[in-house]
Amino acid sequence: MEHSLSQVGSPWRTATLVASAVAAVELVILVILGVVLLADPVSQQVRQAAEAKVFEPVQPKPRAALPVGAPKLSRAETSVIVLNGSGRAGAAAANADRVRGLGYTIGTVGNAPRSDFTRTMVLFRRGYRAEAVRLAADLKLKIVGPLDGLRPADMLGAHVALIVGS
Repeated sequence: MEHSLSQVGSPWRTATLVASAVAAVELVILVILGVVLLADPVSQQVRQAAEAKVFEPVQPKPRAALPVGAPKLSRAETSVIVLNGSGRAGAAAANADRVRGLGYTIGTVGNAPRSDFTRTMVLFRRGYRAEAVRLAADLKLKIVGPLDGLRPADMLGAHVALIVGS
């Protein structure tokens, strides 16, 4: 009894190929149905979420006040440069006398790079914010900030600058 393998394996091979083809067609049909049925609701949800995110009102972030801390230097150790930014003759000298009377050391008195300052302010070098806040409180001034328009070299070694405005 001789049989060839091609005759014996052929019906099984054909059945396997037909079953695989039917499964592949079913898979394609299921994928198409899934896309058709689920794509629209999912895309609507994604669109709604994106629109809600884009159109939500912007909440301004509260600015946290930087802690001042305690001054590292005493009033006598704090060197202050007094600059006339108002253009009035003698304004810097008069304010230097006032600052000296509060116990601060006056580094130098002179003119500011500009003479159009409308308000008197205290500027500080890096690391001396607490000393500047204390000087501003002593002089009853409200404007305190880092060096603006002045370089640390312009300070001539002073820790804090008092710019006299008009």
